[in-house]
Parts: sequence; C-alpha cells; structure tokens
Amino acid sequence: MPLPSEVDVAIIGAGAAGLGAARALENSRLSLLVVEARDRVGGRGHTIMPSPEINFDVGCGWLHSADKNSFVAVAEELNFEIDKNRPPWRERGFDAVFPPEQRREFMRAIDAFYERAEEAAKSGRDGPANACLEPGNRWNEMIDAISTYINGTELDRVSILDMDAYEDTGLNWRVREGYGALMAAYGAPCPLALKTEVTLIDHSGTRVRIETSKGVLSAGRVIVTVPTNLIADEAIRFHPALPAKVDAARALPLGLADKVTLALDKPEDLPVDGNLRGATMRTAMGAYHLRPFGQPCIEGFFGGRFARELEEAGEGALAEEAIDEIVAMLGSDYRRRLKPLAESRWAQDPFARGSYSHALPGHAGMRAALAAPVDSRLFFAGEATSPNFFSTAHGAKDSGERAAREVMGALVDAKLGPAGTSLLPSRTDHLR
Repeated sequence: MPLPSEVDVAIIGAGAAGLGAARALENSRLSLLVVEARDRVGGRGHTIMPSPEINFDVGCGWLHSADKNSFVAVAEELNFEIDKNRPPWRERGFDAVFPPEQRREFMRAIDAFYERAEEAAKSGRDGPANACLEPGNRWNEMIDAISTYINGTELDRVSILDMDAYEDTGLNWRVREGYGALMAAYGAPCPLALKTEVTLIDHSGTRVRIETSKGVLSAGRVIVTVPTNLIADEAIRFHPALPAKVDAARALPLGLADKVTLALDKPEDLPVDGNLRGATMRTAMGAYHLRPFGQPCIEGFFGGRFARELEEAGEGALAEEAIDEIVAMLGSDYRRRLKPLAESRWAQDPFARGSYSHALPGHAGMRAALAAPVDSRLFFAGEATSPNFFSTAHGAKDSGERAAREVMGALVDAKLGPAGTSLLPSRTDHLR
C-alpha cells in the first residue's frame, strides 16, 4: 500500500517494542503507522521452518522470567502452546560428555561468581563484571562463555550494575510454534508499512518529518524502537542532531548471539531437551540443545567474539563449527548424521547489526537516558530501554507500551481545556 502523507503517531520498527506500542494505542482513535524496513514483523524475533518437522527460532526463543513475561498472556489469548518444561541449560546436561560431579563443580563456581557480583553491586560503584571472577578458578573461561550466551559479549565488556539490575525470576518457558510466530500473530492487526527504510527523522518543525525509502511521512509524534546499533551508527539520522541519544546508544551496544540448527538422523539416541556442553576450559565454545520439543535436530548457540569470528568466516561457518564440536564430543559417526538446516548471522543483518544490548562498564544509567522523551514529540522504546528486562522480547514489548503511555500523556498535557478537561477524543483505559 502507498505510504500515507501524515499520521498522528509513527512508530519506527515492527519488532516487539513497535508492536507493543501499536497494540497499546490501537483504541486511542489516533491514526497510527508502524514503519518497518524488513518485509516482516518481529524484528529480532523470527520463526522459520527449515524442514517440515522443525520449527526454528532464528532469534529469541525463550519466555524468560515467564511469571512476569507479558507475552505469556498474549500466547494464551492467541491459543499458542506454551511448553513449561525445565530449560536444558543447567541440570539436564549430557552425562557422557559433562560428568555430573564436574557439572556440579561448575555450577557452584558460576553461582559463587553471581553472588560476588551481587555483593559488588551493593557498593553502587560500577566496573567490568570480569572483576568478580575468582582469580585462578579453573571454570573462569567457561563462565565467560556463558556470558557470551546471556549478554552477547564477554564479561570484560559487561557493567556489574547493569548485570545486577536484570530481573531473572528463574522461570523460563517456550512457545511450541515459535516465539517469532507468536510475535507475527500479535502484530497482525497493526497498520504496517513494510520494506520501508527510515533514513532521517527531522523534528525541527511543528510536525516531525520522516524520510523513508518510499517517500516522506509527517507525524505529530514518533516512537523510535530500532536497535541501539542503528542509532549509534547513525543509520537513522536526527535533525536537529541528538548527540545524547547517540552517546547512550553507543554505551548500550548489541552483543552477538547466533544460533544454528542441524537435522539429526536417528534422534532417538539422544535425550529430548538435553544439554550438550563439554567441560571445555575455553570461552570460544558452543552450547547445544538436544532435540528441542522432541524435534529431530540439535540447536547450537555461539556468542561474543567467537560468534563474530564465525560470522566473518562466511555463511555456513557456524554449522561447520557446531558439527566439529559435536563430533569431538559424541564421536565421528555424528558427522554423517548431522545436516545443516539454518543459521542466524545477526551482525550481518543490516536492520539489527547484533543480537541484544549490554551496558558497557560505567554506563548502566544509559538505559534511562536512551528511554527519555525529547520535546514531548520523540519517544524511545526497545529492549535496550528496559530497566530490568533488557535483552528480552517482553522487555521490548513492555517498553513499547510505556512509550505509548508517554505519547498519550503528552497529548493530554497539550490538549487540556481551560477547565482542565481533556479535549482528546481518546480512550486510554486499556493502557496500563
């Protein structure tokens, strides 16, 4: 459909934050448009079927902190199946590769690391999280590897205060049909302009002028939900410039966490929802989810600098590394039993340029700085602006709803009548 000439509210980005903002405003009687550079919604949430038997979440795949995750209610409302089985990454290791006593020793080491980090955060002084590693501990490299999966980067680039602010309730569920599929269904009612790349947001005039690959759009209010790397790289420019936003985005870079799925012949030889990770004393390593949902496949996970090296090695390098590691752990027979199906390369995605945000040491406060509105006309959302659920899809969705409330508050402030009565013909009771 052609791009309209003007709307009341333009939402830049159709990831979880943009969809959350649009759904929160859908009954406000304001004209809305979600402008998305890709040909789909979901952003860093995307489900594909690389084979008829396998669903693969190329991006986010877990309903983290499920008891506080707003996508749980969305899944229930839309009749998506929620798998509440325990995640595979702690107690459910594959004994033949990572013996139970070694796993217990590693778990004690990583739990002690987080206890030290929590104690360090109480001082209020920030610093790199690797300062909380126990000097000489044999498991330090593996703890650093876990950071690359959780934070997308190694501990030397992670703020202690930011890491402590993350709220993990320990409850992690999954969507059987795929998290990305859930987001696509959630976003179906939204007014969309797909394959429309925004290059400039000009807020110098009375209305905001948005330059896109399909023409110019005028808006009264704009909610910006794009990943921090796009703001940091000034892939989308602001006029007048917003150096404070660029600085905040640069302090909250996207780390890198990539996934690969491998078809598995004779899957019954391996446990359903098992975890495969060797007792490898190095950070450059993969972690493997055996037969997720009982599917005939293995999902591999790589993070941080190692994931970036594999991306730079070219397409197929993640699958090749995964197969080599699995063969080293399970035996040469698995080389013929594994077949590459699909892999993510989020750093190469021009509209993401990474996976999810982490605050650099000394910059934990930048999440609030990035989230702050500008002149009651520009509003900012996205997982990087979430104070406690950053790096998650539900943190992004919740931030979009927060930005929608800020838009409505700004409109009410601008349109109060002489007696203090709102002149807005809007219904905002659903905004919570």
